[in-house]
Amino acid sequence: MAHKPIILITGIPGVGKTTVMSKIHQDLLKQSITCSGFITEEVRNNGRRIGFDVVTFSGQRGQLARVSDASSGAPGARQKDIKVGQYSVNLISFEQTALITLKSPPQESQSGRCVYLVDEIGKMELFSQSFIQAVRKLMSHPNVTLVATIPVPKGRPIPFVEELRGKENSCLFEVIYCCGPNN
Repeated sequence: MAHKPIILITGIPGVGKTTVMSKIHQDLLKQSITCSGFITEEVRNNGRRIGFDVVTFSGQRGQLARVSDASSGAPGARQKDIKVGQYSVNLISFEQTALITLKSPPQESQSGRCVYLVDEIGKMELFSQSFIQAVRKLMSHPNVTLVATIPVPKGRPIPFVEELRGKENSCLFEVIYCCGPNN
């Protein structure tokens, strides 16, 4: 049985990938298509990006990462072994929030129209082996369409992202510019 497409959305940071994912979610809801997943939002303080949160489409929010600052006592600062650039990844919070949205639909309730939106599959998220397993399970499910954002390749390739790019049923779209959430 042929698998549904894996739709990958890429683009430089800040170009509007998350906005595109939010718009896709809104359009799916208007069409009464079952969907699940999450987006990743920047967290700012006084105009400065201090981290990222995962926000589910049901409204749950969990910390993904924060700027590392051992003196701050921030929850993300406790996990010094999980770092990406200046950010400490809060793997526990990420998994508790994101993984619930990636559970496969029950076999008996398949209408053939189930879409999972994952923003994003990147370095921070891929510290979670449970996340990788959940995405792989969704990719192998014949009644699931996966729509995910991935980073633009730079530096050393990210093996799981390259695996996704190389799938026979992957379709890659690059966002050059997205005007904003209200356009």
